[in-house]
Amino acid sequence: MAQIIFDDGFREYQVNGNGVLRVNPSDPNLYQRFLDSQDKLLQVEQNMTAQAQQWQDLPADATQEERMHAGEKVVRLLAYADQEVKQVLAWVFPGNDFDQLLGGANTMAVARNGERVITNFLAALVPIVEEGVQIYADNKVQQAVNRIAPNRSQRRRAKKHRKEHR
Repeated sequence: MAQIIFDDGFREYQVNGNGVLRVNPSDPNLYQRFLDSQDKLLQVEQNMTAQAQQWQDLPADATQEERMHAGEKVVRLLAYADQEVKQVLAWVFPGNDFDQLLGGANTMAVARNGERVITNFLAALVPIVEEGVQIYADNKVQQAVNRIAPNRSQRRRAKKHRKEHR
C-alpha cells in the first residue's frame, strides 16, 4: 500500500512521564476549541460544586451512616466530573488518552500546590497554545505580504507605463 506522508504540524509533549500528548499547536481550530473549553470546564466545576455542597451541608445531628452516604455521593460526583472534563479535553485535543496522560488521576483532585489537577494541566498548556497561535498569526501575515508584493510591483509597472505614455 502506498503512503502519504507530509508535515502536519503535530508536536509531541511528554506529560509527567505518563504518556505523550500529540497536538498541532498552530491549528486555529485547536485554539478555538481551547478557548471554548474554558466555559465548558467552568460549567462542569460549578455543577459539581453545587451538587457536592448540598450533600456536605448535613445537619449537625446527622448519623455516621448519613455522613458516609453523603461522602460516597461526593466521590461518585468527582468521578463523574472527571469523566466530563476528560471528554472536553479529548474534544480539544483529539486522539489523546487523558486518563493515561494524567496518570489515572482525577482531574478534580487537588495537587500539592493546592490547585486542581485540571487547573495545573491547562496552565501548562497555555504557553504551547499561545506559541502555536503566534506561529499561525505570523504565517498569515507572511502570506498576506507575499500576496501584496506581486501586486505592488504590478502597480509600479502600470504607473511607470502611464507616465511613459503621457
